[in-house]
Amino acid sequence: MTMARQTHPLGLYLHIPFCRSKCAYCDFYSLSGQEDRMDAYTAALERHLIEVAPQAAQHLVDTVYFGGGTPSYLGEKRLVKLLKAVKKHYRIAPHAEITLEANPETVTEETLRGFRAAGVNRISFGVQSARDTQLRTLGRPHTAKQARAAFAAARRAGFENISGDIMLALPHYTQAEFDETLELIAEGGATHISAYLLKIEPDSAFGRHPPEGLPSPDEAADFYLYAVEHLEHHGYRQYEISNYARKGFECRHNLIYWQRKDYLGLGLGAASLLGMERFSNTADMQEYLKNSSAPEKIRKNRELLTREDEMAEFMFLGLRMTQGVSKKEFQEYFGTAIENIYGEVLKKYKKQGLLLEESGRIFLSREGIHVSNAVMAEFLL
Repeated sequence: MTMARQTHPLGLYLHIPFCRSKCAYCDFYSLSGQEDRMDAYTAALERHLIEVAPQAAQHLVDTVYFGGGTPSYLGEKRLVKLLKAVKKHYRIAPHAEITLEANPETVTEETLRGFRAAGVNRISFGVQSARDTQLRTLGRPHTAKQARAAFAAARRAGFENISGDIMLALPHYTQAEFDETLELIAEGGATHISAYLLKIEPDSAFGRHPPEGLPSPDEAADFYLYAVEHLEHHGYRQYEISNYARKGFECRHNLIYWQRKDYLGLGLGAASLLGMERFSNTADMQEYLKNSSAPEKIRKNRELLTREDEMAEFMFLGLRMTQGVSKKEFQEYFGTAIENIYGEVLKKYKKQGLLLEESGRIFLSREGIHVSNAVMAEFLL
């Protein structure tokens, strides 16, 4: 299995933790008010990516993803420097997908042209809502007008692959708010949309002080169904639980995660899967700045996956995709029929109408998607 993995593409993820401000719903590892550390972090991240490059020598990097945080907040000069280092020290596929996450207020047409010239060919804007009152509730630092301007600037800068993130079931949410947000993004030229239900995380500001007017679980489910229907009507096909794309614009980097291909995470807290080993980097800034050129010192949570672990991940990650999992691929990879391992679970959820099977693939039904966490938990051996 290890040798087979060496022919797979490699996804490269670079974590940029800096944000202008912390959003009320966010519990990701991000830092606000620490702009004075940007140069030191950029240098440490460059040392890190150079040091681990030999581990990727057997791979062809098919996707590069700058995630955060707010990567665009790091600034054009630092980001271009990092991308040049990636291109120098890794084998990059000729048509690699190179994504930059950005907030609308952090970009201009000039900086977007700089990113595009450096090789970034996919831009992902965090929009969330087209209503300024909602954006203020969420703690977002941009306005709807700035979001519209960012999409227009990206198109003028030469971006053809543009994604937009939106949130559903927000405080006092309505279908009209979704319609306005979809209109903003679709008219902005988005080829891909990520639509997430708001989840109140304990370590977020919302977790400590929940907002008023949150929809009930049933209302949230209705908003989700409404979103799926209207996104499809506008030409965005659902290919994963929370992701929709026009034909040919599915996010290749995210597919690497769901299809369990190798990926290497660089930067604070970033996770990796190389062969049968999973690990993540330290989330301690001081430790990272000090030891980024010594990867063994900053790797945490190291785990060698067993055959059972791989089977479980094959199922619960694969079922995130609307195409589901292939019975043939399971047989080829693990040397046994999927029914021999998960027969009872499959029978149970097929009977309930939560799992479907067609043309040798097993996938969640529309009803199954609503309770996907419960279904996927059943595949943990």
